[in-house]
Amino acid sequence: MSSITLVTGLWDIGRGDLQEGWSRSFQHYLDKFAQLLQVDVNMIIFGDEELEKFVSNNRRNENTQFVRRDLSWFKNNEFYNKIQKIRTNPDWYNQVGWLTESTQAKLEMYNPLVMSKVFLLHDAKILDRFDSEYMFWIDAGLTNTIHPGYFTHDKVLDKLPKLVKSFHFVCFPYETSSEIHGFKYDKLCDLAGGEVNRVARAGFFGGKKDSISEINNIYYGLMDSTLSSGLMGTEESLFTIMTYKYPSLITYSEIDGNGLMGKFFEDLKNTTVEVKSETSKDVVINNLDTSKVGLYVITFNSPKQLEVLIQSMLDYDSDFIDKPRKFLLDNSTDLSTTPRYLELCEQYGFEHIKKDNIGIVGGRVFVAEHFDETDLDFQIFFEDDMSFYPKKGEVCRNGFPRFVNNLYQKSIEIIQKENFDFLKLNFSEFFGDHSVQWSWYNTPQDFRQSHWPNNPKLPVQGLDPNSPKTKFDEIHIHKGLPYITGESHLSNWPIVLTKEGNYKCYLETKWAHPFEQTLMSYCYQETVKGNIKPGLLLLTPTEHNRFEHYDGALRKES
Repeated sequence: MSSITLVTGLWDIGRGDLQEGWSRSFQHYLDKFAQLLQVDVNMIIFGDEELEKFVSNNRRNENTQFVRRDLSWFKNNEFYNKIQKIRTNPDWYNQVGWLTESTQAKLEMYNPLVMSKVFLLHDAKILDRFDSEYMFWIDAGLTNTIHPGYFTHDKVLDKLPKLVKSFHFVCFPYETSSEIHGFKYDKLCDLAGGEVNRVARAGFFGGKKDSISEINNIYYGLMDSTLSSGLMGTEESLFTIMTYKYPSLITYSEIDGNGLMGKFFEDLKNTTVEVKSETSKDVVINNLDTSKVGLYVITFNSPKQLEVLIQSMLDYDSDFIDKPRKFLLDNSTDLSTTPRYLELCEQYGFEHIKKDNIGIVGGRVFVAEHFDETDLDFQIFFEDDMSFYPKKGEVCRNGFPRFVNNLYQKSIEIIQKENFDFLKLNFSEFFGDHSVQWSWYNTPQDFRQSHWPNNPKLPVQGLDPNSPKTKFDEIHIHKGLPYITGESHLSNWPIVLTKEGNYKCYLETKWAHPFEQTLMSYCYQETVKGNIKPGLLLLTPTEHNRFEHYDGALRKES
């Protein structure tokens, strides 16, 4: 896999014919493009037949992928006519003095081209023969304002993987009350969800290759809705909205008010770039390493249960066995099972940790303590009877899929992207599901009365058919896997936690003899306070499968 690929393109749209101040010859662009072509990283380049000849004369074939695409391509979509309708409307180009003679207003192909950069980046992702990990759009003429030495001498691009965890823009401060690039300011603020005081630049942007499809979908929908409403600026107007609306997916860094990208590359050179998001307005990259994962399994008196669980993982997604460090907490009282447990640990690469029935929740807290002392960043927890259900095409009783491809990697990426403290893997569980807020049964009575004034009392016995529902916020999709934010409860069902989430849920506050209900109640109250951020997959990949039973008198919580 190649780490970074640059994506770019160049077409002659007649800018040399504009009046002074707006005019640039195509030869000027070719001269600057020739400088960019000297950058020694993989490049995917879009352009016509003449540009292909130019590229072949200025660059090696082995790190170049040229995609022939004539200017006519930008007309063959649903946006071209909408753009022309707005561009030629006096109400649009007369809204501010500078706009009348601008490239946007005067050039038929300017906005169709610049507003297609995300689409070209997405096409590059699909066509990529370099198997890239990161892909960034870079304007063909960027060296007009950026010294090429940043790329050829300082090698600043090599620093991007440590900086960008998803998708990244560069922004500059912008104060206005009328419009941004021709996009009405009040409408832009409405779409951004509040006051806008920065603009995202379009000369350089991008990130992880696997984030591009989601960005493309968001951008496509935003472009379609705004153009259909008669609203248009440039691609930067839409990028700006996205930095405000999608902070879990998009980060940004800031440059000076002149809008010149040189500061970003200078900061990149000096390793002083601050990565921000709209949520925190501060450094948000958590620097968690998605390769540092620990799988913990707690087991009791049944090597066969463990064997079936492991086989279900191999059948469902072998990454659960192949990728993480693996720990088995053997809580068994029947010591005759130890030799077989040791065999399984040797066969599948588990570290065997022997305890003498410290309880289900006692074992769960021990796992939290053990994980906290490792150098791992993510914990996946399973009990030995929570096997995967590897049958494609089936759904659970709530209608959610039982199977999804690449669940291991997608789950780690989701919790990383959203900065979740924990991510529950199952919507449906054995006794219930996440449509009901199970914490209601376990919180202190004073909290229950204040937080659920319409449901202040527990039933005398059994379950309450009118118990409070779980409060959810937003549904998102990552690589085809849907998940939801909100107030998902903590339980001992399969779960992924970050190092910080593990500490918050199990170690920040401790009890002498905790029960699962105790931890569920505590974590829900912390969630309501905003101290814990949970997530939930809209999926039911595992099921309770206890087929070897033991004496109930041996069961203990802690």
